[in-house]
Amino acid sequence: MDKFKTVLNIANKKPNLGFGLVALMTAGGEQIFSSVVFKCPCSELNFLYGLVFLLVPALALLLLGYIVSKRTWKLLTGLCQHRAKLFRWKRLAACGMVLFQIGTTAMVAPSCWIAVALLNGNYYECLMSGTNSTYKEHLCGGRKFQAHCQEELHTFPCGKGGSVPPAVRDNVLLTLRAHSQILGWMLISFIMLSNLLLTCVARCTSPISYNQLKFWKAYAEEESNLMDSYAAKHAKELAERNLKSFFKQTPPEDIITPSNRDWEKISHLYKFSTRDHYYSTLHRYVENYKETDDTMMRMASVKSSEPAVDNPAVLSFVDDGKMML
Repeated sequence: MDKFKTVLNIANKKPNLGFGLVALMTAGGEQIFSSVVFKCPCSELNFLYGLVFLLVPALALLLLGYIVSKRTWKLLTGLCQHRAKLFRWKRLAACGMVLFQIGTTAMVAPSCWIAVALLNGNYYECLMSGTNSTYKEHLCGGRKFQAHCQEELHTFPCGKGGSVPPAVRDNVLLTLRAHSQILGWMLISFIMLSNLLLTCVARCTSPISYNQLKFWKAYAEEESNLMDSYAAKHAKELAERNLKSFFKQTPPEDIITPSNRDWEKISHLYKFSTRDHYYSTLHRYVENYKETDDTMMRMASVKSSEPAVDNPAVLSFVDDGKMML
């Protein structure tokens, strides 16, 4: 378990390495499923069975990607308590953009699953051998025993089809595998090209320079790590204070803990402004700390009347606290 946590920590700090690990684990999982679990029924269930093994694990991996994303829960936590703001068009558009940005990362594992499955070809053979379309005519057309080929096509993945010579059956299966692998390489090319285009667009529209972006990413990672350590330390101190007070039956010592409103202010998703030099919601909160009756607060060093705008795609790392290229 400790080794697994170490891998997760490395993946969090180095997302590109994390993506590679996810891709390798997904490919390995597909190979195990394909060789151990997957058994084509060679009946009228071929199409449904192959489709389920091709797409349902990919859907599960996509949902898992959303579940493990910190930004998902930053967006959803407490959202229903602000229903009036939620149904504003601008708010809905911002939520949709955040979900899209999360989805681009979450799509890594399901895309790998589908691509590796297509390159392997087992699922596609089972799926397309059970189809009831003109695809059968395309596979068996121009071959000897064409009628028997179309009639017994669903039995080919199991090595059956007594009315069709083995050579014809093997040629049909080779054609199916070739189609599957062509689709697999096309999918891989599309994923790589889309990733390159999205990265280029995000960098091209970046409102900040390359060096400032590198600094910003380093700051986001450090703040995220320190937030976890500070929160754990403060929680431990508060728990020790309460337990000490309970068992010794003494008045509790004073420990300052942020209020619910303070926590809410630093838990919002980051909003970028070209004139306010804030690197996170925590940075904005600290810089706008004002003097009140209860505490002493520092006035903001940088202020602007310009409203915050949607977070540019190039700054999507801010709420995750990760380093990316």
